[in-house]
Amino acid sequence: MNVPTEISFTPWNKGKLVGQKAPLRLRDIWAIRVRLQLAKKTRDLAIFNLAIDSKLRGCDLVNLRVRDIAHGTCISPRAMVMQQKTHRPVQFEITEQTRIAIMDWIQLAQLRNEDFLFPQPHQ
Repeated sequence: MNVPTEISFTPWNKGKLVGQKAPLRLRDIWAIRVRLQLAKKTRDLAIFNLAIDSKLRGCDLVNLRVRDIAHGTCISPRAMVMQQKTHRPVQFEITEQTRIAIMDWIQLAQLRNEDFLFPQPHQ
């Protein structure tokens, strides 16, 4: 006859911080930017800067195409994107620093107008 034994159950989140995290502080953002620049991580710097400027969800960021933010060889100072989750348009400004990082990335990756802005990196 099997006798049930007591199994102690510990929740996965016991003692962990859950929920919404505090936003990045300005000095943290600058520290990340500097480290990405020093490490010559062109793609990572471009996507980080654009994420900060646009406040888009990750799924919307990776679905951007070059044509969504660029006209010819010029990066637009403003862009409008339809959000995947809410199906609402979002307009945002692209700062000069971000435009430079994106242009550096487009040139390095040799992206065309119809290409995804941040194609999946090869492993």
